[in-house]
Formats: sequence, structure tokens, C-alpha cells
Amino acid sequence: MRALALLLSIVSMTALSAGPAPSAHAATVTEVWAFGSNPGNLRMFRYVPDGLPAGRPLVVVLHGCTQDARYGTSSGWVSLADRLRFAVVLPQQQSVNNANRCFNWFQAFDTSRGHGEVASIASMVARTRADFGTSATYATGLSAGGAMTSALLATYPDVFAGGGVVAGLPFGCATSAFDAYACMNPGRDLTARQWGDKVRAATGHRGPWPTMTVWHGTADGTVAVANQREVVEQWTDVHATDATSDVTDTVAGYPHAVYRNSSGSPVVETHTVTGMGHGQPVDPGTATHQCGTPTAYVLDVNACAAWYLAQRWRL
Repeated sequence: MRALALLLSIVSMTALSAGPAPSAHAATVTEVWAFGSNPGNLRMFRYVPDGLPAGRPLVVVLHGCTQDARYGTSSGWVSLADRLRFAVVLPQQQSVNNANRCFNWFQAFDTSRGHGEVASIASMVARTRADFGTSATYATGLSAGGAMTSALLATYPDVFAGGGVVAGLPFGCATSAFDAYACMNPGRDLTARQWGDKVRAATGHRGPWPTMTVWHGTADGTVAVANQREVVEQWTDVHATDATSDVTDTVAGYPHAVYRNSSGSPVVETHTVTGMGHGQPVDPGTATHQCGTPTAYVLDVNACAAWYLAQRWRL
């Protein structure tokens, strides 16, 4: 379990308020105490901009180990929710579930539809949809949160329209804490079909499937960058296309690739941040493309992953 603690430590940058429901005045991050079935024993926080009309998107933002829901602020998602007008759900792990407050992406119970942590997060989505009439739903997360993002897309493909895995892992790589070490580094090399079969076996769903975007640093020594390739192979196989990119260019000066399905739609995308270690890419500032607050493992690399994900998802 000690090795899992390497999956991030964050310095809190802003205060996190707690309360039963969003205020009728200035919006703030608030805790929702009763949100439905909670077999994973998680806490639910969310941010909903004041006056958000029905039909706006919802983004689930998942922190890494030793972190909490404040990751939603440092990564830039809360400020983007204000600017672009969408809701954010911020699940929070408890130390009683995992000593390092990692989401249990490596436990079969917590990554099976209708069970554990993925079911708790699905309940948070359902509660927010009922409260605010949100529509298209996306998930993203860093490290352990990125691995849990993979699990959410695999187990609830009918709920999530797309995902953004940041320094994370493919679904089904591990089924125990012991397995997790090898998955993190050096990574597990399976065929695209083997990876895709893990997703298909998770539910009876047969499409349409969520899109997948993967951000990873080339100097990541905690979760090896090889995991980016494995996530690509998993989700291109699920979308019945190959793992050879159809578009290769640069975004914010970093290598970027797009994989299209037979209809020409982009279904998988990668951003490879040259020289970046383990962390969330941000670009602090006030320009349109800028967001985030650099801190431990939230890294100023002049590219805010949250903003680019918001553009891909047309938030």
C-alpha cells in the first residue's frame, strides 16, 4: 500500500466548504450528505454555478491518492465550470476505505457495475441530474483518479459520454493491491483485443461507447507512460478501430494524436507532455486557454489539461 501513496500528494490551495446543499447566493463547493446508494462509502462534493440552466453538462472530477475534493480547484475544473457554465461532481475517498485515500481502482468489488465505488459515483451523477437537470456527463481524474475514470467508463458506458485519464491506467489492469504495483510501473503489456475484452465483459453494453482522451508525461516515474499506449489500445479496440493514429500534430507545443472510427469521428485522443513527471498539467493565467493552480503534482507546463478536455467535450 505504501507504493500507492506515490500516486500523489497535494497541498490544498483553497478552502473547501461543507454543507447540505448549494447556497442560493454565491456558488461554492459544497458537500451533499445524502445522495442515494453509497456502497463504496465515498463522500460527495459538487460545484454548481449560480443560475445554471437545465441541460448543461456535468463533469466528474476524481482526485489522486492522499488528495481530496480540492483537487477540483487546483486542476482548474471549478473555475472552468464558472466560465463555461457546467456542473462538477467531486467524489472524495475516505481513509477508512484506503489508508492513503486512493480510489480503489485495483479492487474488483469497487470497479464492478452496481457495486463499490463506481456505484457510489453513479449515484452522485444521478442525484445531480435530478437536482439540476444536467445532461451529457464526463469523467476525468489524476493518477488513481485517472484509473478510476477508466473504470467508470467501462462499467457505466451508458452514463458517461467521454473520459479524460491523466497519468492513469487502463481498466482491468489489476484486481488487487499487489497487482497494482506492476501495472503502475513498468505497466502491463496486453494485446488490444485483451484490453478491449475487459471493457466488453464489464457490462452487457454494446455501444455507443464513451470517447477517451489520455494525458501523460514522458518523465513519469510513478505511473509509466507505457500505460498511455495500453489505454489507447483498450479504447480503440472497444471502438472497433486500430491503434494507429489518424492525426498527429502538436497542441500547446506537445505531441498530440487522434484516432478516428470508421465513420471518421474522433474516439480516442492522446496528449503526451514531453519531460513532465507525474502530475496534472496546468497553465495558470487569465487567457482563454489558461486554468489551474500549480502545487505538488499539479504542474505548470503551459498546457491546462482541463481546458483542452473541455474543448474536446464541447462544454
